Amino acid sequence: MSATCSALSIGISGTKWGVSEIKRWRMTRVKQRSYYEDVVPKIEALRKKCENIFEVVQYGELPLIVDDDEDAATCEGKSPFPLFAIRSRNWSKDKPNVLITGGVHGYETSGVMGALLFAESGKAEYYSKYFNIFVAPCISPWGYERVQRWNANAVDPNRSFNPDGEIVEGRSFNPEAATGESTALIQFLKGDNMKQLMGDNSMDNWICHIDLHETTDTDETEFRPAKSARDGIVWTEESKGEIPDGFYLVQDTTSPKSGWFAAMIDSVKKVTHIAPADSEGKLIGEEISQEGVIGIPNNKHLGLCAGVTNAPYRATTEVYPDSPKATPEQCNEAQVACIAGGLDYIISEEKIIAATME
Repeated sequence: MSATCSALSIGISGTKWGVSEIKRWRMTRVKQRSYYEDVVPKIEALRKKCENIFEVVQYGELPLIVDDDEDAATCEGKSPFPLFAIRSRNWSKDKPNVLITGGVHGYETSGVMGALLFAESGKAEYYSKYFNIFVAPCISPWGYERVQRWNANAVDPNRSFNPDGEIVEGRSFNPEAATGESTALIQFLKGDNMKQLMGDNSMDNWICHIDLHETTDTDETEFRPAKSARDGIVWTEESKGEIPDGFYLVQDTTSPKSGWFAAMIDSVKKVTHIAPADSEGKLIGEEISQEGVIGIPNNKHLGLCAGVTNAPYRATTEVYPDSPKATPEQCNEAQVACIAGGLDYIISEEKIIAATME
């Protein structure tokens, strides 16, 4: 159970939530797993295992929000959520730069575990011959622990990377307010630490950014209804959409890179199935641009994490963990297969030569 009450029961139907409704929503989300037990030990293990290739950096922290005595007792003695990344130790300005992000939506497990598996499996070490690599595996620890899409303030982190973006009435994707999750990553990537490695225009110097996500059944049973309640929109059963059964990718139509997307889909096919079109020839209500790929407007304008840099190769993955045809392990492996297929294509297309390892 991820909550003690439905979001639809909070507040007055058709009226936007205020501070008290958001607090009630937060207090009724149930902690189901531990960032400190599931994620941090894996990162610490990587710190020791790959210390010659990668370094672990803390790029920020999120405060622990305490609403009641029970939370206070649980949190006593704990520091805020530390935010970690795994980064190439011997960063070279002669190599292209690759950003992998996971857990922007904390409830999407394979986004977190897929990013960690990429680092643990030796894949990241292999590709570090060709690229500088930066992996932020769990951007939203609070959402991870409570299996929630939103952060503790009921904001969608994957709409918060451009809080000044234009809101278009009726559009499926619209930006939301800034979050601690997005701000921490943006400030670090733009900060002096990364500028020393990448130059002053650090956000322009990425060749690739792959943001790891899932589309789950709870998107329609829990999170879309919650969004309607939060935004003062009356939810009905007719509002439900169809969840695609299989893997697909989200393409920024301002940088389509069709060959790159095809290479990633082909790589994932070796691990799991690709989502077919629905009865209207779409996926999640969006037009299909090529097999297993939907195209949406400029990711930066929409506030998506995949638009946080100006990388020409940018994509959001979507695994379907509730499929009877896929195991959790396959979901994690599909994320890694997508990254590998994408990087192999870039190596070939951009004629990148492996650096000599010292």
